[in-house]
Amino acid sequence: MGNCCERLGPQKNTYVRVSLPAVCFVWQIAMIILFGVFIRYDEESDAHWAEYRKENNLTDIDNDFYFRYPSFQDVHVMIFVGFGFLMTFLKRYSYGGVGFNFLIASFGLQWALLMQGWFHSLDLTTGKISIGVESLINADFCCAGSLIAFGALLGKVSPVQLMVVTLFGVTLFAVEEYIILNLLHCRDAGGSMVIHCFGGYYGLAISWVLYRPNLHRSKQLHGSNYHSDLFAMIGTLFLWMFWPSFNSAITDHGDGQHRAVINTYIALASSVLTAFALSSMSQRRGKLDMVHIQNATLAGAVAMGTAAEFMITPYGSLIVGFCMGIISTFGYIFVTPFLEKYLKLQDTCGIHNLHAVPGLLGGFIGAIVAATATEEVYSREGLINVFDKEGRFANRTMGTQGGFQAAGTCVSLAFGLVGGAIVGFILKIPIWGDPADDNCFDDEAYWELPEEEEETLPPVLEYNNHMIHKDITETSFSVEQS
Repeated sequence: MGNCCERLGPQKNTYVRVSLPAVCFVWQIAMIILFGVFIRYDEESDAHWAEYRKENNLTDIDNDFYFRYPSFQDVHVMIFVGFGFLMTFLKRYSYGGVGFNFLIASFGLQWALLMQGWFHSLDLTTGKISIGVESLINADFCCAGSLIAFGALLGKVSPVQLMVVTLFGVTLFAVEEYIILNLLHCRDAGGSMVIHCFGGYYGLAISWVLYRPNLHRSKQLHGSNYHSDLFAMIGTLFLWMFWPSFNSAITDHGDGQHRAVINTYIALASSVLTAFALSSMSQRRGKLDMVHIQNATLAGAVAMGTAAEFMITPYGSLIVGFCMGIISTFGYIFVTPFLEKYLKLQDTCGIHNLHAVPGLLGGFIGAIVAATATEEVYSREGLINVFDKEGRFANRTMGTQGGFQAAGTCVSLAFGLVGGAIVGFILKIPIWGDPADDNCFDDEAYWELPEEEEETLPPVLEYNNHMIHKDITETSFSVEQS
C-alpha cells in the first residue's frame, strides 16, 4: 500500500473534514431510521411489564435487569476504558488510541443491536426486534471483535477506515456467531472463538493486506514512554479485574455463572506469574518488559472464554493460565518480530499473542473439555443445562459436541482471515485519508494538540520488544556473566 500511495501522492492527505463528518452523520441517521423501523423494548423493559408480571406471577426482582446489569456495567467498562486505555502505550498516539476506540465502539454497538437482533430475536410475525439488558451485553461483545482488530491497525489507518472496519466487523461477527452458536450449537460463553479468535485474525488479515514497506519512516514514534506505558497499564488492570464478568455475563443464572467467574479468576492469576517469570528470563539482566505485563497477563482469561462455564476444575484453570502466560509472552518476544520480518505482518499491539492465538487455543481447549464431559462429573441435568442438550440436540453425544466445538473454532478462524482480507482490499483503495508512512503513530494527523506538547514530551523509553526490528538472539534466554 505504501509504494502504491506514494505514486498517487495527493491521496495520502489526512484531511478528513468532509469524509469523517459525512460518514458519522449519514450512518447515524441510518441507525435512527433502522431503529425506528425494527427496534422495540422487550417485555421486561416495556411499560407493559406491570401487566406481564401479574399474568406470570412474577415480582420486580425477577426482572432480568437485576441479574444482568452488574455484569453489563463491568463489560461496558472493559469496552470503553479497558480496551481504550490499553491502546495508549504509543508515546504520540494516546488521543487516537482512546478516542477512536470510543468512536468505533459507539457506532458498533448500535449496528450490533440491529445485526444480532436480525439473526437472534427478530419476531417474524411483527417484524420487530426486542431488546433488553442482555442485548446490550451481546452488543458490547460484538464490538469487542472490531476493537481487537483495531489493535493490529493502531496508528496506521484513518478514523474513516476504522468506521469501515467496524461496519464489516460487526456484520461478519453476527454471521459467524449465528453459525457457531445456533447452527453448530457450540458453547462459547466468554467468546474465545466468536470474539477473540475472530477479532484477532480479522485484524491481522487486514494488517497483512495493508502492509507498509516504508513504515520504518515512523520508527521514532513506534514506541512508548514512561507515562504512556503507565496509562496503558490502567487499561490492563481494568480488563484484568472485570474479565470474570466478561466471561460469565451471558451464562445461565446459578452454577454456570458462578463457575465461569471462578475459572476465569484463577486463570488470570496464574497467567500473571508466568508472564512475569518469562519476561524476566528473556532479558539478559532479568528486567521486566512492560509490554509483556500489559498484555500476556490477560491471556489466561482469553483462553478460558469457551471453557469458563465447563467443569474444567480449578487446577485445570490454573494450568490454562500458566500455559497462556508463557505462550503469549513467548509470542511477543519471538513470534511478532518473525511475523513482521518474514510474513510482512505489522501488528501494532501484538493482538496475535493476546487474542488470536489464545482465542484459537481456548476454542480447542473447550472442545477437549466438552468431549470428555460425563454424567459422573456433571450429572444428567448438569449436562443438559451446561450444553443445552434439548430439542434436536438432546441426543448429541459429548464426543460429537466436542467435534462441533472444534469445528466452530475453525469457522471463526476462516471468517476472520477471509473477511479481513476482503476488508483489507477495500481499505487499500486510496480514498480514506490514511496517513503517509512517515506520519503514522502520530496524533497530529487527526487531532488538535496542545501547543506545549513538544516541550513537555517525556524522554522516550527503549523500544518495546514487539516493535523492535532486531535479531532474536538479543533476547535469548541467557544470564549475563558477572
